[in-house]
Amino acid sequence: MKFGRLLAVVACAALLAACASTPTPPAADNTGATTAQNSTPAKKDPLNSLNSEKSTAFGTSTINVDQGGLDWLQGPSTDIWDRIRRGFAMPDLEGTLVDDRTQWYAQRPEYMERMVGRSSRYLYHIVEELERRKMPTELALLPFVESAFNPQAQSTAKAAGMWQFIPSTGKTYNLKQNMFRDERRDVLASTDAALDYLARLYDMFGDWQLALAAYNWGEGAVSRAIARNQARGLPTDYASLTMPNETRYYVPKLQAVKNIIANPAAYGVKLPEIPDHPYFVTVTTSRDIDVSLAAKLANMPLDEFKALNPSFNRPVILGASNPQILLPFDNAERFQYNLNTYRGGLSSWTAVTVDNRERIEALAARLNIDVDTLREINSIPKGMRLKAGSTVMIPRSGHHDQDISASLADTAMLSMEPDVPDARRIVVRAGRRDTVASVARRYGVSAGQVQSWNKLPGTKLVAGQSLVLMVPVRGAGAARAARAQAADDKPEIVRVSAGGKGKSASKTEPRKRITVEARPRQAVRSAAPSHSVREAKASPAVKASAKSTAKGAKAR
Repeated sequence: MKFGRLLAVVACAALLAACASTPTPPAADNTGATTAQNSTPAKKDPLNSLNSEKSTAFGTSTINVDQGGLDWLQGPSTDIWDRIRRGFAMPDLEGTLVDDRTQWYAQRPEYMERMVGRSSRYLYHIVEELERRKMPTELALLPFVESAFNPQAQSTAKAAGMWQFIPSTGKTYNLKQNMFRDERRDVLASTDAALDYLARLYDMFGDWQLALAAYNWGEGAVSRAIARNQARGLPTDYASLTMPNETRYYVPKLQAVKNIIANPAAYGVKLPEIPDHPYFVTVTTSRDIDVSLAAKLANMPLDEFKALNPSFNRPVILGASNPQILLPFDNAERFQYNLNTYRGGLSSWTAVTVDNRERIEALAARLNIDVDTLREINSIPKGMRLKAGSTVMIPRSGHHDQDISASLADTAMLSMEPDVPDARRIVVRAGRRDTVASVARRYGVSAGQVQSWNKLPGTKLVAGQSLVLMVPVRGAGAARAARAQAADDKPEIVRVSAGGKGKSASKTEPRKRITVEARPRQAVRSAAPSHSVREAKASPAVKASAKSTAKGAKAR
């Protein structure tokens, strides 16, 4: 068996070497995925010839092979679960929370099946990275807790990807986030960043359970919780700290998954076998290519292609950004052949940057583009216009038929503002029963606008959550009356700034009483006709009279 597998791998090497000179269709009887996506310095393999590169008029397509990905040939092939179990190195956590979460997972076999099905694409790569770094393999199970192994997952706190990085932490760990790509969702980049972060947290706290708590809650919060316990003479282990419920359940959830993986039969769970060899390789191209075309050339369903390549924010992959496209081995072979023999256009899209503030309708008319297509492809809701310097994607045509440049790929931004004449910006806090729709009705705007202005992933709100609204000046009087009528027992904070100029002013508003300050003052007069605000200049005589009256009142 071992010799047969080795022959199969050598056959694959010969096939790719032949492809490097003369394009021929991939063999129908491929041997399966026996290579991984990136090389590891600690491992060398003579089968480096598996790496192949072809150049054509359409650019370069390269398959990169993990030179250490053939270790599974050195013994009987097992599934990835055995390898994960052998690498368990974290102390077990016990208690009622662990028991509760273990039973919760065990009683939901369909949910477990979906999670495990998604994980089969990524587990081998994660385990390889953990072993290379000499980290516990329990951490390979953390995406079960973070995202159910869904690289497209996004939380209400704007955490994204399989490892759930918030934007700021993603930037700290060099995960690019721009209009074309979000590496928080990239399988390779986000895994590297997550393991870097976890290793740093372990160095900081010297304890994996505390490191995990900090990954969920933040290292500053965990450090302060430890300091509080130290000041009181209390233990400082994970179970002894005072923390939010989410963090309190976080490590028990991971322990619950570990318990089931360690002994699935004890919980009535049957784990599907996941082979202990690479699932994907990386393919690169130097030319822009549509996501849909790349999936077609790889002979893959679009959903499966996106599951391996979830970081592309737009329907085009930019060659200038040196993309790493993940594909199963067999599909990578076919993609390479099809790409290098394809004679049609690879990309349907390019990009332009607007110099001035511009409405979508005007831009579409100027470029002779369907306005709905322009909105849809750039995710621009109605009622919004572009700010100066914004980059938008447009269909290729006429003078706009070039690949997107490397500088634009790295720096492009899409900034929008409400296309509302004489609008004023206010910041409000959601009440206990508020939703996006209820706030929108109260202030005379649309639910879509509220979501767009605040980049909300859904329609639910948390009590006290701050929301930015752009309220039309003409409708302000009605909006104020609606707010007063709908006011809750708790005060509502409203900050108002007119025309986006000047600092915001804040007032606390008790029930059925709205106090609003705005700059410039003229905006308040036009915004609130039901409350007359007079700012006429006082004559010197009037000022003197007022001063005299004030002195008399003080004397009395």
